Amino acid sequence: MSDQKTDGDFSAFSEGSELVVGPWHGGPPRADSEGIEQVVDRFMPHRPATLEAAHLNENVVGALIIKFLYVRGINPGRAIAAQAKLPFDIIERILFGLKNQLMVTYQGVGVGGDYRYELTPKGVEQARNYMEHCTYFGAAPVSIPEYVMSVKRQSVKDIKPDLQKITTALEDLVVSPEVISQVGQATRSAKSMFLFGNPGNGKTTIAKRLIRSIAESIWIPRTLAVGGEIIRLYDPSLHEETPLPNSDSIFKEQEIDERWIRIKRPVVNVGGELALNHLEINLNPVTGILESPIHMKSNCGCLIIDDFGRQRISTVDLLNRWIVPLECGQDHLNMPSGRQLIVPFDQLIVFSTNLLPSELCDEAFLRRIPYKVQIPDPTELQFRELWQRQTQAHNVECEPRWLDYLIEHHYQTQNRPMRFCHVDDLLSQIGEYAEFHEQARVVNEESLNAAVKNYFSTC
Repeated sequence: MSDQKTDGDFSAFSEGSELVVGPWHGGPPRADSEGIEQVVDRFMPHRPATLEAAHLNENVVGALIIKFLYVRGINPGRAIAAQAKLPFDIIERILFGLKNQLMVTYQGVGVGGDYRYELTPKGVEQARNYMEHCTYFGAAPVSIPEYVMSVKRQSVKDIKPDLQKITTALEDLVVSPEVISQVGQATRSAKSMFLFGNPGNGKTTIAKRLIRSIAESIWIPRTLAVGGEIIRLYDPSLHEETPLPNSDSIFKEQEIDERWIRIKRPVVNVGGELALNHLEINLNPVTGILESPIHMKSNCGCLIIDDFGRQRISTVDLLNRWIVPLECGQDHLNMPSGRQLIVPFDQLIVFSTNLLPSELCDEAFLRRIPYKVQIPDPTELQFRELWQRQTQAHNVECEPRWLDYLIEHHYQTQNRPMRFCHVDDLLSQIGEYAEFHEQARVVNEESLNAAVKNYFSTC
């Protein structure tokens, strides 16, 4: 039998389990007294009243306090509580214990009966020991059981967008009803899909728009605690914070656990830079902080594997790594300490590629990606529709005859296939041509031929 320690076993966290503690709030949208629909988050973390309710122990929080005072110097208790994102009452009790251990001392009285705290020489020595292991001293972490439950409450599998929502999410694009139907079914089922076809036809753009059909906000922990180690989950480069609306009386009744942050459902897009280590928990050797993998950061949202087949990791290794998580909805992660962690694998996964899916993976894996949607080249009618839309977006005037000229002389006679991206790219060049030559932003034979020559010179 393996001696690995395992955290996060889903069987232990069912809603009927006694391990589910603390107040949880969530629900569907509801109407106010005037019948106007108000959005209620499906899950909302409540402020813990005690250390036990926060699923923390004094050693974990005490270490954060000591490191904070070591780096920032003398600070009042309320500033320490704000840094740890915990109620002042909890922090005050821990500070009292640290004072009894001769780790901190008072340096004057603060506002409202608060004290200013400073590390003692013993506290400084302890801080240095802590910093050698991990330099993190931010928000107190959240437990793995709490995180697992939050993903269950906010799962993409529970959001069932209808045809209207999918159509609205893609309304700024020119997409055929057939494609809308296919991607809509995949999104509603929250099952993975292949988007394939020629480059430049909007596969990645469509994938990013799909999450708009379920674009409510979710709550995620800033960090997670596993066996005394800190895993960073909130990533400002990938997650967009959405603060609570001040005007909504529903939210005013709630006291939020600030260790969590409210974000838009994430859309994580990775391309050729994707490597095998991005799928695992990684230790930053400088800070000692563990970084969560990309599929954890995209939980309850969308993960796009762009330009699939051209990653630093081989398609075989990637597919083998995810074949079980795609099937069972959870992933086993190995931590640098040797501990094994089981976490949710809950997101809409989109593989976007210019190649045929059958050229990239075998039948066994293709079976686990039930939706294969081809994004075709635009028809002439779609090309014309998009051109008319984009001339307004680019503030460029175009008489119909010049669009006829473009299609006849630079597509039909050249036997050149149309791509959706051509419209935006050509109009951008026409606008730049006009500005450079100090001319009106209009399409004419001169500006059109110049743009085509620049754009298609090697095609």
